[in-house]
Amino acid sequence: MYKEISPTEQNKDIVLQFYGAFDRRNISQAFAFLSPNFVAHMAGTPAPLDSEGFKQFGMAFYLAFTNGQHTFDQVLVEGDKVVTCGTFTATHLGDFQGLPSTGKQIKLSIMHIDRVENGKIVEHWGQGDAFGLMQQLGIVFLPGPALLPHILKSLLSKLFQKPTEINNLGV
Repeated sequence: MYKEISPTEQNKDIVLQFYGAFDRRNISQAFAFLSPNFVAHMAGTPAPLDSEGFKQFGMAFYLAFTNGQHTFDQVLVEGDKVVTCGTFTATHLGDFQGLPSTGKQIKLSIMHIDRVENGKIVEHWGQGDAFGLMQQLGIVFLPGPALLPHILKSLLSKLFQKPTEINNLGV
């Protein structure tokens, strides 16, 4: 007996197949789930990415981090939107944004919202823990020029503070 699945379940299946294909390193299959008019809103990018821009971003990540695996703790579906929350683990074995391979295992918290239309993903909102990624790769963030005077002032004031006297009660 054939059981018909709801459009909501179909949307969920399409999104999970997309991430599964990416994890299996079947990039052509993964990108086949994207609509030609696809747009991605990625945290940290100044403007939305079109299909080609998203593919370039995806390929850069794909080449830098091998054996990637999405693990979703929650998958929520509301109409044409599928929300996936969980982690992405991989090993940094290729250049990533100018950083050579570290060989380090990474684990990122992620959250995505994908909108499906006519069996294809047409819109993506992506949020990953970029700060956590940089820390795991050993990148140290330095303060910007506007913050340096405040840091120096604080350090100098601590350096030149008068020692406080201790009375005979130790206070």
